[in-house]
Amino acid sequence: MAIKKIFGLVLVIMTLTVLLACCSATVYKVGDSDGWTAKDDKYYSWYERKEFHVGDSLVFEYDRNVNDVTQVSGAWAYEFCNFSSPKAVYNTGHDVVNLTQPGYHYFITSNHDLCASGQKLDILVVRPRPILPLGKVFMVGDSKGWNVYNSDYYYKWSEEKQFYVGDNLFFEYNKDLNDVIEINGTDLEFKSCHPTSRVAVYNTGHDLVKLTKPGIHYFVSLKTGLCEVGLKLRVMVQPLTKTVTFPNVPKKKMKLTPIDRLSRWLRTFRPHH
Repeated sequence: MAIKKIFGLVLVIMTLTVLLACCSATVYKVGDSDGWTAKDDKYYSWYERKEFHVGDSLVFEYDRNVNDVTQVSGAWAYEFCNFSSPKAVYNTGHDVVNLTQPGYHYFITSNHDLCASGQKLDILVVRPRPILPLGKVFMVGDSKGWNVYNSDYYYKWSEEKQFYVGDNLFFEYNKDLNDVIEINGTDLEFKSCHPTSRVAVYNTGHDLVKLTKPGIHYFVSLKTGLCEVGLKLRVMVQPLTKTVTFPNVPKKKMKLTPIDRLSRWLRTFRPHH
């Protein structure tokens, strides 16, 4: 029975690893915890440090009784909140928009007052993300899993290893007592267990997390008191050291209309955060 369980677990890890390696798209919740709402300059500060690729998705969450998501064709309709000839309209309150083409994409609300108050989003979508190689799978905490309440245990565990883009972390734990939260922030926020923002939430008890970006990645449990007693992990991810295969997409210079160029130029006068 134990052998069957171990074999099944290994099979699940291998399957998920293959799926994650070939499908490295990112899902972005527009506005993060605030969602799709009217706030002056909100969405400029939200997207300015992000890079959107073909294959990524946007999730819009809002009150469908007073709002919607209207995709318009160009910068003129975007700047003047003109929704008379929309490219697409979404109105479920929880809309998932797949980014299938490179270039500029413009989204507004058909509620003109809200749009004029800043509820609009324009993003630049670039070529598909690289296909990440099949990396190693690290069982977090080794045989002890994601369950050790010791302030130094996971620090020592990660310090003894080298992680690269394309590798995977496998968290195993009791989902009724624990969880895994990937967080943004600083070392201070990580050490104090008071993060200001979350990257992702995992709570299945058998979570496979693919490391897609170099840099420091922080993981904690936010169940009451667990992070404070040591259930937190910091890993340093190194860039790829081997050749990465990119999809065969022809490079094409995108032509901007005069209105698009004017819109780009006007945006340079926005205050930077």
